[in-house]
Amino acid sequence: MAKFEKRIQALKLRRLGKSIGSIAQELGVSKSTSSHWCMGIKLTKQQKETLTRNAIKAGSSGRLVGAEMNKRKKQERIEIHDRTGLTKIGKITSRELLIAGIALYWAEGSKTDRSQLSLVNSDPILIYFMYQWFQKIFNIPKKDFLPRVSINEIHRPRIEKVTRFWAQLLKLPLSQFRNTSFIKAKQKKVYENYDLYYGVLSLRIRKSTDLKYQIRGLIKALGVASG
Repeated sequence: MAKFEKRIQALKLRRLGKSIGSIAQELGVSKSTSSHWCMGIKLTKQQKETLTRNAIKAGSSGRLVGAEMNKRKKQERIEIHDRTGLTKIGKITSRELLIAGIALYWAEGSKTDRSQLSLVNSDPILIYFMYQWFQKIFNIPKKDFLPRVSINEIHRPRIEKVTRFWAQLLKLPLSQFRNTSFIKAKQKKVYENYDLYYGVLSLRIRKSTDLKYQIRGLIKALGVASG
């Protein structure tokens, strides 16, 4: 198509209410050329409103595409670092397991004289790690674990599901779980993850006073070793 033919076509398209950008793309010219050719065309109010709606729609679509691309890139980065993490950690020794567990208990476990030995957290991976740690490092039998769930009062209708979640994670019978502690603080906002929240688990052990002193001694030793 000759240049003058393109210019005539541009005028026709503009009179139909086409945008400068879409005309340029259709005719294979720059936006500045398309704009120059069409500068004398006056659009109706309805055509202007249509162009505005289309521009908003296109921008919205573009943002969605961009968001999806960013989400994909983020997931790819996570997967790369997950694989790198597995390579770096590899298979840990008994001593490394001991130190990892002591550090976690130091951060999340009860340590005062009056408190019962317990580790409290909402992260299922951390809870399961420490559950295994107590068994492997201190030979605690499964029957001696006394878990207890703490969760807001608004989750009372689904407490059976919540307790079963932890029971299945630890492979423990429900009969070993102590009575649930319901937090009575009112929540004005209902969160989107309501059905996926499983509260906080307190991992307790029967007759664990001496074990608590052992762990406290190991915490002190770890503190000295790090200095």
